[in-house]
Formats: sequence, structure tokens, C-alpha cells
Amino acid sequence: MQNVAIIGSGPSGYTAAIYTSRANLSPVLFTGMQAGGQLTTTTDVENFPGFPEGVAGPELMTRFEQQAQKFGTEIKMGCTVEKITQIDGGFELSWNDLYQGTTETAQFKTVIVATGASARYLGIDGEEEFLDGTGKKQGLTACATCDGAFYRDVPVCVVGGGDTAAEEAIFLTRFASKVFLIHRRDELRASKVMADRVLAHEKIEAVWNSKPIAYHTDANGKMEAIGLEDTKTGEQTQLGVNGVFMAIGHTPNTAFLVDTGVDLDDAGYINVVDGCKTNITGLFAAGDVRDTVYRQAITASGMGCMAAIEVERYLEGQE
Repeated sequence: MQNVAIIGSGPSGYTAAIYTSRANLSPVLFTGMQAGGQLTTTTDVENFPGFPEGVAGPELMTRFEQQAQKFGTEIKMGCTVEKITQIDGGFELSWNDLYQGTTETAQFKTVIVATGASARYLGIDGEEEFLDGTGKKQGLTACATCDGAFYRDVPVCVVGGGDTAAEEAIFLTRFASKVFLIHRRDELRASKVMADRVLAHEKIEAVWNSKPIAYHTDANGKMEAIGLEDTKTGEQTQLGVNGVFMAIGHTPNTAFLVDTGVDLDDAGYINVVDGCKTNITGLFAAGDVRDTVYRQAITASGMGCMAAIEVERYLEGQE
């Protein structure tokens, strides 16, 4: 039985791997289908400490991976954990290996779940070209905190109607010349105080009864307009914006945990107590899979560190 399995390869998973491997715990990290996590879809990262000139998301995650490997982490690339079963003294993991086309199992004393959460998008044609991490097309994101500063003095839009959309819109007024808030209904779902605040802001304009149907880019692949359809009349129009910020929620990557007995909240995020501990002894959670508030690479890394230290202390206690 091996010491620790880490499920997920974003900042949280790799930080946990760095710490547990330096503690001589010989961690095994399962990358899943998207090695590197959400940051691999981000062209530029300017708010991660240590990179004053910024760094490309894929490059940053490659550095995480190299550092984890340097200290002895075994990385199972393209392997997606499908099931966790509690056994005497630990857990049995079953995973699919994308490259080998096989299903394998192994036993571990502890598990750190760091599978993250996926931002929801609309599935509009061509959307994947904005999200593939190559920078082929630019101007679509789901994180105002991460990317708002790239859109200084240009018009942008936020898609959504809840508190998150309202907060994102207000945040973006620090940078953008104009912020359009696009919502498919004629009133916001946000709390009254947030709705009143966003609608009263001089730089924010609500676009009611509208849903995005297309993205329009210039010759360089940068966003120049979003196509809209009126949800009542069906009329189609274009709105000139250089940035589109999705704020229609996130989906935690916890589907594989449903039958394990792990305590999840109503939205599917892992509930934790006393740091990174779950309700199942020996199973820990870190990063966006348990974080509904911050959703930043640096906070995910911090939680990966926390989980690793808790694993080390737990194993010492078992010995």
C-alpha cells in the first residue's frame, strides 16, 4: 500500500505533490484528461507571485510539473480516477489510462482530491478555440480577477444574472471603459443589494432578454463583438466588446465521488473541516474542488500545501 495518491494536476495537486515528495512520501499524481488544469487554458498569468513579467498558463503548469518530478513524484499522465473505495487501512483507486487504454487499480493509505472545478460556458460554435490554451483566439474568460487588467479602457461584457455576475461587472469597472451585463431575463437573480448596486453604476449597462449566440473576432483572433439573440423576439444583433466574461457558475469535478460517502454540498463541492480534512478519515480535499469563494491559483496552491502537511501528520500518527 502506497502512502498518498493525489488526484488532479492543477496548482493545488502539484503543490501537494511537491510537499509530499519532499517529505519522502513518494506521492502518485493522476493528471486526469486535462493535465495542468484550468491554467492551461489561460494565455497570460500576471498575478502569480514570482513572475513580475507574467507567465503563460501552460508554462507555469509545466514548471509545477517539473518541480514535482524533481523531488520524486510519480506522475500518471492521462490517467483519470473513476472510483475510490475504502478498504482496511486506506483506499483502493481505480483509474483509466488514456494512452494505454487500460483500467488499473492500486491501494493508498491517503488520498488528496484536487480535481478542481470547471467554469461553465455556453457551447457556442468556435468557443473551444478561445479555451485551448494556444492563444489562437483571445477575449473570452471566466475570471474577472484573473484577466480584468488586460482590458483597460475598452468595452467588455459579463454574461450572467447572479451575485457572481454582478460582482464581476463591478470589479471590471476598474479597468474597462464600459461594462455590459447580459442576462437572458428582464431582472437579475442577484440579491437586491447587489442588483441595486450594479444597476446604479454609471459604467454598467444592462442588456436584458438576451443570450449570446456567436463570437466575432478581428483578423488577429481578438474579440471585437458578441452576437446576441433577443429571448422574446428572436431578433439578432451584435454588441461591440473586446472581452467576454462568463459568470454563469462553476461545476466542481466531483462526479466520481458520489458513491464514496464523501460529504458534498448542494452544488457538489467537497465539504471540509479543520483545514483540508473531509468526513472520511485519510481523505483530504484541496483547491477549487472545495473552494466556492476565491478560485485563484495561489489559493489553490496554498490549500495543496495544507493538505500535504495534514497527510504527513496523519501518516506519522498512524505509524
